[in-house]
Amino acid sequence: MDGDEKGFEKSKIKSLNEETLFMVSQTFKALADSTRIKILYLLSQKECSVNEIAEELGLHQSTASHQLSFLKNLRLVKFKREGNTVYYSHDDQHILDLLQQAIDHACHN
Repeated sequence: MDGDEKGFEKSKIKSLNEETLFMVSQTFKALADSTRIKILYLLSQKECSVNEIAEELGLHQSTASHQLSFLKNLRLVKFKREGNTVYYSHDDQHILDLLQQAIDHACHN
């Protein structure tokens, strides 16, 4: 990185407002929980109902619903309703890329 690039990065850091910092910290909080990581990883592969998520991951439905609510509030997952069933899918490719990078890092020898 040359001097201009370092200066650019510093100016970006200085411009982070409290709302952005809060959202970034909440995103990392979401990714700091193994159950939420499993849910996001599953949803990166396919759309699922709460029951499917609970069954595939060996969770109680209430646990899956609680974690999905947390992820939904951060806009990391989205949902659609078909009759009485709610289907979830990932809502942000950036988060999936970040998750994949973390997985790659953990698997790196």
